[in-house]
Amino acid sequence: MYSKKQKGFIQNTLHSFVALPLLVSSIAGINPNVAEVTNSLSSSSIMGEEISSDLLVSDEAKKIDAYFKDRNMPLEGYGEVFVREARKNNLDPFLVAAISVRESTGGRHACKSVTHSFLGWGSCKINFNSPEEAIEIVSWNLGGNNPKTSSYYTGKSTKAILQTYNPPSIVAEYAYEVMDIMDIMRTYEI
Repeated sequence: MYSKKQKGFIQNTLHSFVALPLLVSSIAGINPNVAEVTNSLSSSSIMGEEISSDLLVSDEAKKIDAYFKDRNMPLEGYGEVFVREARKNNLDPFLVAAISVRESTGGRHACKSVTHSFLGWGSCKINFNSPEEAIEIVSWNLGGNNPKTSSYYTGKSTKAILQTYNPPSIVAEYAYEVMDIMDIMRTYEI
């Protein structure tokens, strides 16, 4: 998503936010536990990547939740789940959230015949145990990670994923409608 230069800028900026308070507090005699601060910033072995990733997840999740909240959609509060599962499956962080808007108005008009089915997956024939499970399973499939569906989704662009998910022969403008929702979410004011 981001170039090495952008990631480096984010990492350096974040390090300055950590380094300056540490320097000031050590001058003032507060003596912070530097290892504890550093470890809290990085739960991964790739420190800079994890820092920028966490910040992006939070920002993207807040945008998704704000979008849902402003429209009184039941999936408000699941922004972190949408973004986390997208990252795990190498998808655009707004993709599955936008699909939920297109398919069920953000959960408002979820399938009644099955549980937690707000993504159109399986044409209202598949039960999920929770909203988190629905987001996880659909993201896993769209990311090409389910061996049973990988041939349909692996290596495709977002537009191609959407055209496979709901082909133009069924809903001509589906991919464009979902991508428009994604763009609104991506630029949403929080």
